[in-house]
Amino acid sequence: MGVKVYNTMSKQKEEFNPLRDGEVRMYVCGPTVYDYTHLGHARTYIAFDVIRRYLEHKGYTVLMVMNFTDIDDKIIRRANETGEDPKELAEKFLKYFLEDMKALKVKPADIYPRVTEHIQDIIEFVKKLEEKGYAYEGSDGVYFEVRKYREYGKLSKINLEELRKGARVEPGEGKRNPEDFALWKKAKPGEPKWESPWGEGRPGWHIECSTMSTKYLGESFDIHGGGNDLIFPHHENEIAQTEACTGKEWVKYWLHTGFVMVKGEKMSKSLGNFVTIRELLQRYSAEVIRFFVLQKHYRSPLDYTEEGIQHAKNNLERLYHTLENIRIALEKAETPFKWDKEEFELYEVVRDAKKKFYEAMDDDFNTAEAMKPIFEVANAVNRYLEKVEKPKESVLRKALEFFKMISEVFGIFEDYFKETKETKEEELIELLIEVRSALRKQKNFELADKIRSELGELGIQLEDTPQGTIWKRINV
Repeated sequence: MGVKVYNTMSKQKEEFNPLRDGEVRMYVCGPTVYDYTHLGHARTYIAFDVIRRYLEHKGYTVLMVMNFTDIDDKIIRRANETGEDPKELAEKFLKYFLEDMKALKVKPADIYPRVTEHIQDIIEFVKKLEEKGYAYEGSDGVYFEVRKYREYGKLSKINLEELRKGARVEPGEGKRNPEDFALWKKAKPGEPKWESPWGEGRPGWHIECSTMSTKYLGESFDIHGGGNDLIFPHHENEIAQTEACTGKEWVKYWLHTGFVMVKGEKMSKSLGNFVTIRELLQRYSAEVIRFFVLQKHYRSPLDYTEEGIQHAKNNLERLYHTLENIRIALEKAETPFKWDKEEFELYEVVRDAKKKFYEAMDDDFNTAEAMKPIFEVANAVNRYLEKVEKPKESVLRKALEFFKMISEVFGIFEDYFKETKETKEEELIELLIEVRSALRKQKNFELADKIRSELGELGIQLEDTPQGTIWKRINV
C-alpha cells in the first residue's frame, strides 16, 4: 500500500503519486518576518518537517522550498512603531526564525527565497497576467480581476457571488471590483519601493508565492502546504493568478495544518494568547515540543495547555527510560544460539509495531496513531527485561532499530543516537585542549606539553593557530 494524503482541493484522501517518479517537490508558505515565532506557526513547520522526513524515509528525493516574506504591510507597520528600518527589522526576525527552527530540529528547506531578492521575477509574472487580460492597473496599484478566472473558489469552496454581497471598494482603492486583489502596490511616502512598469512600488502578498514556487519547482509541482488560515484568501488567490498565467494545474496536493487552540480560541498575535518558541524552549526541550505537536494529527486542532505539554514530557521520558534500559541490557546481553519464547514474543511486538507505524503514517501522516505502536514496543521491552535473566542481544537490537526509525521520522531521540563512543572521545579531546590552554596561561608549560605529547601518542595531533588550538587524527 502506498501513501494516502488528504487533499484540501478534493476534500478527500487520495493516493499519493508525485508528478515525477521518485521525486517530491514541496512548497510551504514561510513566515512574514516581523515578530518572533509562536507555537501556532511552529506546529505547521514541525508537521511539514515530519511529512518531508517520512517521504524521504520512504525513498523519495524531496526538494523543499519555503519563502520568506521580508516586505509587507505588517513589516512596515512594525518598523514604523519601533523606529527601525524595515529591511533591518525583517533581517533580524528572519534570523530569529531560522534559529528557532534549528532549535526545534526542523530540517532546513533546500531553498529559502526572499521576496526582496525576486522583485524582477514578480514584475515579469505580473506583466504576463496583464498581457493575458487578467490584471489591470488602478490608481494605487495593479490588480487581479477575479471574475475573469472562472474557477475562483475551487480550493476554499467559497461562492464568489456570496463573497461580493456586502463587499465594497474602499475609498482610495483603485480596483474595479471588491473581490479583486493587489498584485503590485504603488509606493506610499516613506515605504520601501522598487521601479516597475507601473511606477515605483512593491509586490502584493499573494503574488510572491506564485512567482517563487514556479521559479524553483516548475509550473506544476506536488505539494503546497500551510496553515488552515491560508486557504482563503491567500492560497485561493495564488491558484487563480498562477493558473491564469500558466494555463496549467499548479499544485497536485494541497495540505493544511489545523490551528493551535488556547481556551477555545485560535492562538494568534492579534488575540495576544500566544507563546513564543523562545519562551517554550526555556521550560521544555525541543523534543518535548515536537512530541506534544505530533500527539495530534496535523489536520486536527491542537489544544495548548501546560498540563498537555507536561503530559507529553512525561511520555517522552518513559520512552527515554526504555532506551536506557536497552543500552544497559546490551552491556550484559549474550549472543544467542537460540531464541526462547520471550524473545519471540518481543520480536513479534516489534514486527507488528513497525507494520502499524507504516500503516498510520501512510494514512495521511497520522502521527497520533503512529505513536501507539511506539509505546507498545517500549512496554514489551520493559516486560522482556523484567522476565529474563540473560537478555539476548539480537532481539534487543531489533527493538533499538525500531526506535532509530522513529528518530529518523519524528526528529526525536536524535541526540541520543548521536552520542556514540566517537562523539564522547571528541568531547574528551576538546576538554583536554581547554585544560591545556588554561595551563599555558598559568605558565605551567611542562604539564601542558605532557597533554600534547600524550595525545600525540594516541594519534591526536594538536596545532596552535592564531584562532586557537585545533586537533587532527593522524593515526593511519
